[in-house]
Amino acid sequence: MRTSFTRLAGAAMVALTLAGCAGTSGIVNRFGGQSPNDLLTQAQQQQGSEAAATRLQAAELFQRQGDNQRALDIANSLDRSVLSSDQQLRWALLSSRAALELQDPQTVLAATSLLDSAATLPDNEKNTLLERRGLAQAMNNQPFDAAQTLIALQQQTDDTQLNDTIWRQLNRLDPGQLDQLAGQGSVAADWAELARLQRQQGANIGALTDAISQWQSNNPRHPASRRLPSDLGALDEIRDQEIRKIAVFLPQSGPLESIATAIREGIETRADDVRSQGGQAPELVFYDTTGQDIESLYARATMEGAQAVIGPLSKEQVSQLETRASVALPTLALNYGTHDHNSARNLFQYGLSAEDEARQAAQRGQLDGLHRAGVMVPNNEWGSRVLGAFQKEWQQEGGDLVSVQNYDPSASATSAVKSVLNGGRGRPDMLFLLALPGYARQVPPTLDYYNAANLPIYATSHVYEGSPQPRLDHDLDDVMFVDIPWLIPEAAAGGSDALPFESTRERLIHDDQPSMIKLHAMGVDAFELGRRLPVMNAIGGFELYGATGRLAPGQDGRVVRTLPWAVFRNGQPTLP
Repeated sequence: MRTSFTRLAGAAMVALTLAGCAGTSGIVNRFGGQSPNDLLTQAQQQQGSEAAATRLQAAELFQRQGDNQRALDIANSLDRSVLSSDQQLRWALLSSRAALELQDPQTVLAATSLLDSAATLPDNEKNTLLERRGLAQAMNNQPFDAAQTLIALQQQTDDTQLNDTIWRQLNRLDPGQLDQLAGQGSVAADWAELARLQRQQGANIGALTDAISQWQSNNPRHPASRRLPSDLGALDEIRDQEIRKIAVFLPQSGPLESIATAIREGIETRADDVRSQGGQAPELVFYDTTGQDIESLYARATMEGAQAVIGPLSKEQVSQLETRASVALPTLALNYGTHDHNSARNLFQYGLSAEDEARQAAQRGQLDGLHRAGVMVPNNEWGSRVLGAFQKEWQQEGGDLVSVQNYDPSASATSAVKSVLNGGRGRPDMLFLLALPGYARQVPPTLDYYNAANLPIYATSHVYEGSPQPRLDHDLDDVMFVDIPWLIPEAAAGGSDALPFESTRERLIHDDQPSMIKLHAMGVDAFELGRRLPVMNAIGGFELYGATGRLAPGQDGRVVRTLPWAVFRNGQPTLP
């Protein structure tokens, strides 16, 4: 999913940026009519710095011809150590631009390492490299680093063309990161204030546009005041679409009743908490979906004045909706359909999907430089779905899946661990684990027994029961896993006080089972997403830092959750 969302967004950023800096590459027509292949042939007859310089010229000419891959291959193969300082700069500009256009953020970051050297760079070229570094950090899922880099550049250049990219990165930060960024100068502090306004008033379009206008009056010289990020500028067009009444489609009996009840408690508690703090919360009207035709429910809700729908919960009903051209009212379904694509306009889908967690584990392993994955999933339909999500993401990013074990959850982990280490196409350099706590606790000691104690383990949230149990979980030490912010506050946001919707969490969390906490949190986020449906429709880069993770609609309206990472140390979750 990252490729369809983050990479597409990255491509748009790159296109806009490179269009504006085409003249900054420093390339001139210095080749005397020679073709790049002629230059490569010439370089074969040369040595040392002369050969490297000729190859650099060939790479520059390939880039001028639009062949970025060939240009990058040549640039990466030449001996940089013998290049002069001017040639080093030309190499960095060429490599960073080519890699950006090829959406290869790691290579961009390597090329812009010239910024960290002692070399004195001309301002224009230095700023070009800084901008490319920031764009690469954004593409590489490093929103804090990207915001920090681009805001620092903006403080020097006052460039308002950076606003949209900066704004998208700010929306991906947790509250603690926003606070940290705010301490890095006045421009950064004002950006952070604007981001907080959007989070505080984001569901009330009128109040938010008024708050933005006031912020602009207070900060007239700020780049974002002079040119609002396009996402915020779009709010004026939907000011009259304020949601004041939401229909909630949930079953009140049947196999989904207990799940629906917990979600409803989360929705109602969040709405009540908003009102108690002086905010405006839409009226909620609940409709029983048990045995009801979905068309009849939409007709009733429309007739009774609803402007949006939260639900349904049934996967079957969501699957029916997603094949339509559109739905009668803007809708946030509380599950994901079974089809490959959601075709219905105005239909968003949100749930606690283990597949999202599997994709995130694949992404993290890639970012950590690992390439050969072993996988352990239960031998059931759930395990098959999660394996499919991990495999697709892992292989799409160039990883090799060398071993898969579909284990019996009721059996010992010994044979499955042995097989995942030795039964595939070679030894894996990481393990992706989908398991409940009782089974998961057996895996690290068994890896130790088979001399694989240092094999990194990336797991889904299911390895953690939801409350610290050091004596039980000490065998999970060094296991990396994701979970919702409400269950790992120290790792997610630096403590409970910084959590999203913390006052609502305090009202909901007592002695609940972790599964109930997750469902309550899902209800809270469903309410917050539901009342933001017009904003989600209008803004391409919408993201919500919620109780269940960072939430962003993908290209087809299916909401992608990105969860914070934690690691077990001394049997307790903590920051990785």
